[in-house]
Amino acid sequence: MASHKILVIDDSKVIRDMVRDMLPKGNFDVLEAKDGVQGLNLIRQEHPNLIMLDFLLPKMSGWEVFQQIQAQQDLCTIPLVLMSGRKEEVTEKLHEPFEHFEFVQKPFDQKKLIEAIKSAMAKAKRRSAAPLAAAPGAPSGGTTSSNAEIQALNEKVARMQAEIDGMKRQMAQILAFIKQKLK
Repeated sequence: MASHKILVIDDSKVIRDMVRDMLPKGNFDVLEAKDGVQGLNLIRQEHPNLIMLDFLLPKMSGWEVFQQIQAQQDLCTIPLVLMSGRKEEVTEKLHEPFEHFEFVQKPFDQKKLIEAIKSAMAKAKRRSAAPLAAAPGAPSGGTTSSNAEIQALNEKVARMQAEIDGMKRQMAQILAFIKQKLK
């Protein structure tokens, strides 16, 4: 029986098969999803040990799936590898350095895939250990923990505001493009 579940969310059967073939045999149960909706449903049902997520997907984009994962406490600690043929599409929405996930550019070979998986697992381990690190030293009133939580929330608000600003810029570009085409 496989010891680890890996979910590969990609609309390309070729990529899904390639990832399956590159993983060491016998150690992994590879689950597949061909779009973002199916992928998110499998994440919630199966709680995989690793998620490999294409950034451009039908029905629900990889960006939207990523946001759903990050918004849920029980999912955001799952190691995540984002995949895309165009890194600039990822960095447009998520700025480097990538703290909580790893990125691998398509096409990739087995060595790059394994390195990305190892890095994603290390990042997820650091992320899941971070809240626990603050708790043991916190006084019974939880002041240190509360301050850390407030700081984390403020950072999250700042990231969300940056995302909103980026979306506003994109919307303005889209509107300008549409107006140009209507002339």
